[in-house]
Amino acid sequence: MQRIRQLSEGIWRWERRHPEWHPGAFGALVGSYAIKVGETTLLIDPLVDGEADAALEELDRVVDGPVRIVISIPYHARSAELLQRRYRGNDARILGHRLVAKRLTDTRSFHALAGGEDIDGIARVHRIGRPVRAELPIEIPSHRSLVFGDAIVEFQGGLHLWENPVDTPSRRRWYEQRFLPTMTALAGLDIDRVLVTHGEPVLSGGAKALADALGRGPWLPPRASRKV
Repeated sequence: MQRIRQLSEGIWRWERRHPEWHPGAFGALVGSYAIKVGETTLLIDPLVDGEADAALEELDRVVDGPVRIVISIPYHARSAELLQRRYRGNDARILGHRLVAKRLTDTRSFHALAGGEDIDGIARVHRIGRPVRAELPIEIPSHRSLVFGDAIVEFQGGLHLWENPVDTPSRRRWYEQRFLPTMTALAGLDIDRVLVTHGEPVLSGGAKALADALGRGPWLPPRASRKV
């Protein structure tokens, strides 16, 4: 089982098996992040293998002060409640799109986000898509980092916009006029790191890598005809 690895000062990452996808398939491993900003620990899309996961002891050594469990996309709320209970003494709260609430058994510690909010002065969530998607990319200005759930992934050394083909005139209009501009705005942020949950993170030159991914257009993993 992979241990937590430190990517840079204040940023840690670990991977766990996707609970539903087949081994060896793209997306079968899911990356999670712990990011320290001042006294606060952000746990972003955290996934652990239950209470016995060895990563929890390592996380205990990272966590100090208030804990904010930030979910980029509702599907990634899988271990949020386990970690909220573990760190409830650290004022642990779960934050994410309102649809995250449907995946929780207890919503008392949950705070819904719509995109555009500032989290404790240390992170911002952004909207993408028109109509707005449930995925909320998370910007951490102090680390010049931007975290994506599924919209941007890494494969074979490059970032990609994970999106179904633009194969009809109406879909192309939607893509060019309503979706792509919201992604292009993110590439204009002051970011150096792009932290993805599928594939390896980009730790320098992130803004250019993101712009390059958008320039290449929609992408699907090998042997995938539609995004799932």
